[in-house]
Amino acid sequence: MERTNLVLLVEDDADDVQLTREGFRRSRDSVDLYHVPDGRMCLRYLRKENEFAEARTPDLVLLDLNMPVMDGRDVLAELREDPCLDQLAVVVLTTSRAETDLRICYQLGCRSYIVKPMDVFEFQSVVDRLCTYWFDTVTLPSG
Repeated sequence: MERTNLVLLVEDDADDVQLTREGFRRSRDSVDLYHVPDGRMCLRYLRKENEFAEARTPDLVLLDLNMPVMDGRDVLAELREDPCLDQLAVVVLTTSRAETDLRICYQLGCRSYIVKPMDVFEFQSVVDRLCTYWFDTVTLPSG
């Protein structure tokens, strides 16, 4: 039986969550998508704290940058400092085209930086290519 890949989506915008869910649902890859709405909850999930004590380590983290409570840059900085989490595959999925955001995210260890397309069909194409690359092409360490 083929293992289902787990993606942790860290996103505060409900419309973007729905669009991402739909993109993965339509993908040919077998993906479970788990969603948290902010960076602080993301870190609790990844550290398996409280309600996330039994959580499965994700194969991929899709991280929005601009969120309330704790933004994506802060999450990346925390992950980089945590020897148990610093090797996680984190892809920034954001609307920001700012060169400074791009540079900061790569300096903080993101594996890829993707600007969210506004068109739903382009977004589906991005999700398909993301799945093909991360789940069919590269070899990820096991959780």
